[in-house]
Parts: sequence; structure tokens; C-alpha cells
Amino acid sequence: MAAHREYPDELRERAVRLVRESGRPIAQIARDLGVHREALRGWVRQAQADDGSRPELPSTAEREEIKALRRENAELRRANDILKAASAFFRRGARPSPHEAAAVIDDLHDRFGVEPVCRVLDLAPSTYYAAKTRPPSARALRDREVLGLIEGVRARKYAQVYGARRVHVQLKREGATVARCTVERVMREHSLRGVMRGRGRRTTIPDGQARRPADLVKRDFSAPAPNRLWVADMTYVPTEEGWACVAFVLDVYSRVIVGWKMADHLRTDLPLDAVEMALWQREVTRGSLVHHSDAGCQYTSIRYSTRLEDLGVVRSIGTVGDSFDNAMAEALNGTFKAELIHPRRWESRAELEVEIAGWVGWYNNERVHSAIEDKSPAEYEAAYYASLITREPCVAG
Repeated sequence: MAAHREYPDELRERAVRLVRESGRPIAQIARDLGVHREALRGWVRQAQADDGSRPELPSTAEREEIKALRRENAELRRANDILKAASAFFRRGARPSPHEAAAVIDDLHDRFGVEPVCRVLDLAPSTYYAAKTRPPSARALRDREVLGLIEGVRARKYAQVYGARRVHVQLKREGATVARCTVERVMREHSLRGVMRGRGRRTTIPDGQARRPADLVKRDFSAPAPNRLWVADMTYVPTEEGWACVAFVLDVYSRVIVGWKMADHLRTDLPLDAVEMALWQREVTRGSLVHHSDAGCQYTSIRYSTRLEDLGVVRSIGTVGDSFDNAMAEALNGTFKAELIHPRRWESRAELEVEIAGWVGWYNNERVHSAIEDKSPAEYEAAYYASLITREPCVAG
């Protein structure tokens, strides 16, 4: 079958002129000239529109304008689609890096083509093609190496919550030489982020009639040595089988979680078991340890108060309704929720208890803390006791 060819402009003009000047039927003139009668009929209508005798029809100029507007509209829609698809790759308000731009074009070129994507993003196609063919730069190779180090740290259980600062600290502890800004940039380019603490919720209810000891801490959460100041608080966790309540006791000096307990209730037994665990693990001298908590009825109960007083532990309680008076314990609850609880759903209390035990072990022995010289609590406490040995005076024999 012969390929379709457009009619020459001169033939169109001649056919229209014959129809308008001869008065012969369109079908006869079309047959004489060898053109299709419907094509000739359309040419005649368009000529009438152009000279104004058929004002209800668009002229040739108007048709061309409509075509141009439709092309422009289609191009704008395509540009909008490209920008929507590309927005997932880019940081807000920042020009894309070469790595980001190449990733966008790789992802979108099957749908839109390389040149349209480059045009919308104001990038030269030649730059993209050159980047795809040239060998990786020294910086790209180094970034790939740093990314492997970052992923190695974050692949460890519980450490996937680390942001750039803690990843950098951990890499330094392991002997890696890398700038913090490099860690921040590589993590940002690969959408790797640490977790952030949220706001805590109220779990203890104050007993308005209970006698409360004075606030001996007054928001000064510092201690000269281990076992001088403990802070305690409770929080709760939703599971598929119901609420789980968790109590913690934290040593202020080293940030070691010295005691914890999980239960399905908020009775006094819960924080009492947590403090019993702490007292079992630690050697406490009578009168040397301050136990600080909020004014919840569990902490002001007779059983709890009597147990601490029998052991010579000095009680301290913050004012009612002011979370800042127990801010360090509240911060521990927030960290616990952000790092362990919120990233997943919990099927049962038994499953949760196993994971809490693992998280507390990691928190005490491996997790680095900025407040204690970027060491783990166990490491910081061990350094304290090591310093006591070196400070002991030598006795001459």
C-alpha cells in the first residue's frame, strides 16, 4: 500500500478556486483533480472561514493558535508531572546535587525522556550523559566508602536510631577518620535520619493528701559520683493485648539505667520492683543516695516511702504538675519511646519485655551520650572508678 502523502498547497488552492468560481459540484471537481471529495469539502470550508464568509468556523490562524496553546498546555502538564515526581528526590529550597539529578533522570527518563526532564530541571543533557559514562570521582568513591561505614553502624540492633552526630561519634570510637560534615551530607543525600524524641504523656497521678518530702534536686540534675542521685518515673506502651506499664530508675551521674520493671498495671508494686532491682545491683551507703521522682501517688505511697527510709535512701519529690522538676527521667521515657517503642507495633507484653531487656543492655553498655563525653554509661562509670585508683596515695614501705 502506498504511503500517505499530503496534498501540495498549490493543488489545494487550485481546487478551492475551481469550486468557488465554476459553481460545479465538489464531487465532480474532486474526481477531475484526483482528490478525495471530503478533503476538498474541508478545504472549501476553511477558505470560507478565512475570508469571513463562515464566521462560525475558526480561521487557519485561529486553528494554529489553538494548536500552539494545546502544545503549550501539554508541555506544562508534563513539566508539572516531572516536578512532582522529582520533588521526592530533592531537599526543599536546594538545587539538586549531580548525584540527585542523575538519580531523578534515571527514574523518570522512561516516562518522559531525558531531554524533557533536563529541560524542566534546567540541566544540560550532555552533563547527564557525561556523568553516566565517566568513571566515579574520588569524592564519589569516598562517599561510597563512608556510606558503607554509616550503614555498618546503623545496621546494628537498636543503633538504627542514630543520627549524624552519634554515627560520627561511633565511627571515631572505632578508629574511622571521617569529618562530621561528610557524615551529615552522605546521610542527608541518602535520606538517613535519626529518631527524635516526642512529648511525654502523664502517667502518674498525684495524691493530694499524701505527705511529700521536699524537692532536694531543684532541677539540678548533676551528681559528683555514682549512686548519689537516682531519678525515677513511669511510662506506658500500647500492645495488641493491652497496655504495658514500664518503670525506670536512672543514675544521674553516669546515665545508667539501674532498675526497670514492666507490668500490666500502675500500682505501687511496679516502681517498687524497679527500685528493688536498682538496690540489688548497687551498694548504697545510708544517707548518701537521693531518690528523686514526681509527686505520683505510687512514689508517695506508704510502702514505697517506708522501703526507701528503711535503707537510708533520702527521698526528694518535685512539685505537682511540673514535668521540668523530673526532666531527666522524663527525657529517658522520651528516648525509650522514640528509639524502641514507636518504630514498630507490639503484639504482646511478653515480646515487649524481651526487647526492653535488650534495649536497656544496649543503652547502658553501647549507646553513646553527649552529656557524658560521648561515652556509654558503663564506660563512663568505669572511668570514674579507674580514676579513684589512680588518685590513691602511695604509701612508702
